[in-house]
Amino acid sequence: MDYPTIADCVGNTPLIKLQRLLSGTSNTILLKLEGNNPAGSVKDRPALSMINRAELAGYISPGDTLIEATSGNTGIALAMAAAIKGYRMILIMPDSATEERKASMTAYGAELILVSAEEGMEGARDLALQMQDNKKGRVLNQFANSDNPLAHFEGTGPEIWQQTHGKVTHFVSSMGTTGTIMGCGRYLKEQNPDIQIVGLQPTEGSSIPGIRRWPEAYLPKIFVPEEVDLVIDMDQREAETMTRRLAREEGIFCGVSSGGAVAGALRLSAQVENATIVAIVCDRGDRYLSSGLFAR
Repeated sequence: MDYPTIADCVGNTPLIKLQRLLSGTSNTILLKLEGNNPAGSVKDRPALSMINRAELAGYISPGDTLIEATSGNTGIALAMAAAIKGYRMILIMPDSATEERKASMTAYGAELILVSAEEGMEGARDLALQMQDNKKGRVLNQFANSDNPLAHFEGTGPEIWQQTHGKVTHFVSSMGTTGTIMGCGRYLKEQNPDIQIVGLQPTEGSSIPGIRRWPEAYLPKIFVPEEVDLVIDMDQREAETMTRRLAREEGIFCGVSSGGAVAGALRLSAQVENATIVAIVCDRGDRYLSSGLFAR
């Protein structure tokens, strides 16, 4: 009998119905629980995809050093994937990240380099490319790597289509690297061009881990704005409030970008009828405990 490896357990996550937070409507809101992936987030999918395809292309081979800028989830996922495949992993991230995220990366054996909160993800991305130029390792570059959205085109999108029996009408995802929304959106539009693809970005001044309002110069190269039908600006307070409500009223323990996605789905539900809205719950809440988010 063949038993699965940990890599085989990435994907095929549950799609569950929102219950208590949605009532008196003809709509259904479904949540894709990506925190059920082995390293705890939707980023497990592109992490393995980018490494596997880079190997096939001869760009990297086990024993090499990989470098990546991350705000958290991709770093944890890449650290897991590097441990599975036999790579040295260097992760560069803002020092404002929660202690749980930092500890998760080092638990998998990754080395961390922290940049200041002022330098942020832009500074982390610049440093990663600079280190690659200095021959210190290879950058997979989740922001420009087509194997990032491809993981969702081949995995997440088809799962959603199959799990909803083709009834999905709206797809909602927070936007960071934009790999999830690009890959899922393309697949779902191929099945039914009428499906609405909805992205979330933070309002000016809001800080929501994992999603960004990128300056033009740092906009991910994989992002095609025309493939998103609607962009919702999400306030940090609204996203955090919904994150707490999901835990306390639905038993769904997730991070703030996921709370924002569900808040966006509920906003959308107030404007449509007879819709099946799918939102991505991209990670678990345990990696945000030290932030005090759930103590309020």
